[in-house]
Amino acid sequence: MLRGTMMDLPLTIEAIAQRAGGLMSNVEVVSRRPDRSLHRTTYGKVLERARRLARALVGAGIKPGDRVATLMWNHAEHLEAYFGVPLAGAVVHTLNLRLSPEEIGSIAADAKDRILVVDEVLLPLLARFRDLAGCFERVLVAGATKPTEGAEDYEGFLSAAPDLELPALQESQPLGSCYSSGTTGKPKGVVYTHRSTVLHTLVSAMRDCLDLSRTDTLLPVVPMFHVNAWGLPYIAAMVGARIVFPGPHLDPASLLELMEQERVTVAAGVPTIWLGIRDALEAQPRALQPGVRMIVGGSAAPEKLIRDFDRLGLTLIHAWGMTETSPIGTVSRLPPEAAAWSEDERYRARAKQGLPVPLVELRVRNDQGDVPRDGKTSGEVQVRGPWVTGRYHNADAPDRWTADGFFCTGDVATLDERGSVQLVDRTADLIKSGGEWIASQLLESHLMGHAAVREAAVIGVPDPKWSERPLAVVAFKPGQSATLDELRAFVSEKFPKYWAPDRVEVVESLPRTSAGKFDKRALRAAYRTRSGS
Repeated sequence: MLRGTMMDLPLTIEAIAQRAGGLMSNVEVVSRRPDRSLHRTTYGKVLERARRLARALVGAGIKPGDRVATLMWNHAEHLEAYFGVPLAGAVVHTLNLRLSPEEIGSIAADAKDRILVVDEVLLPLLARFRDLAGCFERVLVAGATKPTEGAEDYEGFLSAAPDLELPALQESQPLGSCYSSGTTGKPKGVVYTHRSTVLHTLVSAMRDCLDLSRTDTLLPVVPMFHVNAWGLPYIAAMVGARIVFPGPHLDPASLLELMEQERVTVAAGVPTIWLGIRDALEAQPRALQPGVRMIVGGSAAPEKLIRDFDRLGLTLIHAWGMTETSPIGTVSRLPPEAAAWSEDERYRARAKQGLPVPLVELRVRNDQGDVPRDGKTSGEVQVRGPWVTGRYHNADAPDRWTADGFFCTGDVATLDERGSVQLVDRTADLIKSGGEWIASQLLESHLMGHAAVREAAVIGVPDPKWSERPLAVVAFKPGQSATLDELRAFVSEKFPKYWAPDRVEVVESLPRTSAGKFDKRALRAAYRTRSGS
């Protein structure tokens, strides 16, 4: 029997750490501090400190598989934890600071986090849930300017790191943990392994995926406490991309200032971030790098937004994923034959979520089976792959997996003739009116293409005749407005007339979830008694 002759080396974060700390040691890592000052360091220094953190954690009694939590913004010290905790054999658990204190405390308790690393500016938030969590043996304060009762200085913890050998890592070991946003129920834990993270990092960096290289300067606006910032910190470290962290300053003016000053070539965030960036650029143009690539995920970006950024000299790139998929599942890239397409055809293609990335199997199914590639028939997106979770931590949800091992995402989509995915809604957000389904996400994207509309969300509200009818919650651009009849007519240009909302509620801005998406649950709670007619 012929046997393979290849070396059997485990796929662990150690390989990325060695490369970033060695071959990419002089590449700059920039962090904006709470006082708006810029701190500059390098991958070499970050990885040296990460190993010191790993030794300090082992010296503090942290064992393989133990959880070490972070409550931090995006900056170099958080990157140290991304590497240092798993190098110690432990699991880095990023706590989502945008959740309620009760939710954070419950998640920390469920994960049984032993040590917490927290930004000094977030100590007031910690005080609101520390007792609820009841699991932190030690709290380390990063960026400390004064002593804190019941906590230690992070720098002092690092400086006292013992000189000891770090544990050998296996690729099947857990590396990190994130909890789902909980928008459709109680947050559930997903645990990533070294192997899944390394494979996700390798594929995500590819040209037809997120396309990052050492020629780039990356601005990850997506928080490091949300699905590991889409894996971007690991990807940037592996390829040697210069990285610029925005810290807590996520308003459009601050982000654009960083993009201009630090010559950013790639940025990443949810559509609501880019809506604000677009409005700010239209009000005051900036001298940004030509063709800045802006990766958008979390929810669908309207075609109008893609067109607007092209006009402004920036390129919006659609991607899709979720906590359970590490998160990259699909990326929208135009194929070579798109050169012969019309402009409208290219924009329609770019507004889709695109093809599944290598190693991810994706299908769309409804009650009749796999949907045809007709761009019309919808079904639920189901995926499997080496970085797709096979179960939840401490939660039983067998209905989320099929008998043949596909994860049921809850996203509803169509497939075109090329196999490109277009999301049309979440199963929980579909509106059933008079026995017919209405896709709220498609309505929202179209409404945000109206010249007067800045933001729009659509929800179903009870109706005595039709069971449910769509209600649109709209925020207009400054100084602009539109009537209900005008918006209904705009919708009816593209969709059946029964899709047009019967009512429009005008607001200053829409509520956001912890991930920056429009908060449909909050909108339903606010408007559930409103009749659609």
